[in-house]
Order: sequence, then C-alpha cells, then structure tokens
Amino acid sequence: MHWLFVVSVMLFIAGIGFIIAAGRQRQTAPAAAPSAVSAARPVGSIKQIMNGIVAPGANAVFNAVSTTVTAKGVEEVFPRNDEEWATLGNSAAALAEAGNLMLLDGRAIDNGDWVKMSRELVDAGTLALKAVEAKSTEAVLTAGEKVNESCDNCHAKYQRQ
Repeated sequence: MHWLFVVSVMLFIAGIGFIIAAGRQRQTAPAAAPSAVSAARPVGSIKQIMNGIVAPGANAVFNAVSTTVTAKGVEEVFPRNDEEWATLGNSAAALAEAGNLMLLDGRAIDNGDWVKMSRELVDAGTLALKAVEAKSTEAVLTAGEKVNESCDNCHAKYQRQ
C-alpha cells in the first residue's frame, strides 16, 4: 500500500511539472512577423512629397475659408456643399498622411526634430480633417494656422532646396 502511495505522488508531481513546462512554452511565443509599416518602401523623395502632397493639401486648407472686402462688397469663400467639404477632407487627410510618409525608414533626416515636426504635420492635418468632418469654417481657419505653423517651423530648420 505504501509503495502505491509513493508512485501516485510521483506521478502527480510529474504531471504538475509537465503542466508548468507547457505553460512556459506558451508564454515564450515566437516573435511577431514585421509589420506592414516596416515593410513599406519609400519611393518618392521628400521634395516630391512636398510638391505633390503637402503643398497642394496645405493650399487647399489655406484657401478653403476666407473673407475679402472690396469696393464691390464682401466675398465669403467656404465649402458650400458636401462635395466641396469632401474634397477638402481628402486634402486634409493627404496632408496628415504626408507627415507619416516622412517618418518612413530611409526618409527621416534625423530622429529628433524631424520626427517631432513630421508628427506636428500629422497633428495639423488631422485637426483640419476633424474641422472638415464638423463642417466648421472657424475650425478650418484654426487648423490652417496650425498647418502653417508646422510648415514654417520645419522649413526654418530644414531649408527648402
């Protein structure tokens, strides 16, 4: 009887050991595959991103809302229908995404101010997009100021060429 008890205890302890070993095996899962972002390959240059995406997007935001007073009267410029708001939203989204494009490996000039300023462009474009979604002309004006500020700050350090 004593012998059977010892064998049972040994099997119990061995079973617990196998369970613990299996649990540890699960905790050390293999590393995840690289994300799609790290697999992205820069194609265009910074200058092409600026000329093809940032400048048109920024100009769309800057020119979307204005008030001009002339001898003929007051001229108000703002998106007047859903299609014009959608077009402005596309420009704002492109502007924000351009900031992300400037952060891709192989394109960032440095890991300090370049990253900070690229993220500021993302934030300014996102602010413009939210203003468009709210269909708020005042918020578009505020977002335009943030876009201008982010552009000016970056160009003060990283000269246009």
